[in-house]
Amino acid sequence: MPSSVLVFDVNETLLDLKVLNPLFERIMGDSRCRQEWFGQLLRSSLVSTVTGSYQDFGVLARGALRMIAARRGSSLSQGSEDEILEGLRQLPPHPEVPGALERLQERGLRLAALTNSPPAVAEAQIRNAGLERFFEKVLSVDAVRRFKPHREVYRYAARTLGIDISEMRLVAAHDWDVTGALRAGARAAFVSRPGMVLDPLAATPDIVGDDLSQIADRILAQISGI
Repeated sequence: MPSSVLVFDVNETLLDLKVLNPLFERIMGDSRCRQEWFGQLLRSSLVSTVTGSYQDFGVLARGALRMIAARRGSSLSQGSEDEILEGLRQLPPHPEVPGALERLQERGLRLAALTNSPPAVAEAQIRNAGLERFFEKVLSVDAVRRFKPHREVYRYAARTLGIDISEMRLVAAHDWDVTGALRAGARAAFVSRPGMVLDPLAATPDIVGDDLSQIADRILAQISGI
């Protein structure tokens, strides 16, 4: 039976981190530092979860900035760090996102967001992107003090939404997030944005699309039995 509850990852899935490239170019001299920083942030969150030493995503994000600067033999002022982290709260949605969410909502599907960001940042991101009207809840891993892809994060989301984990579908542009959801017992949909690919050693979700519009098309077709 198709899932009627869709839970969306936020950073890179709904919101476009590429808009931070000019900021990294100005502050660090290389726009590619943005990808390096976000990759380091994800590694730091994994270490935090595995070692049982939880710190929220904002703290880890600042630490990751300092690591990227140190690799280049430099340091950032607190003002520069603050500017980048504030930019994370102001990310726009990918162009097709509002329309895709609206179509899903109009068909009666329940929509929620699930992010590694702490609650205040998550709420600000969704509000500033103009997406708050679509989501009944914006959920943060802060509630379980573990980061995705730990299975407890997905189970927490299902419990909070009052459903069995098998009734939930995670929608994400990260292979590790999709893998975590599937292994926790949820369904998943993978948004294969440029540069994003599935892990060939992990299970493949039944829905894959180039952007959220394609994902919405395929979810709605599945619901309609097409």
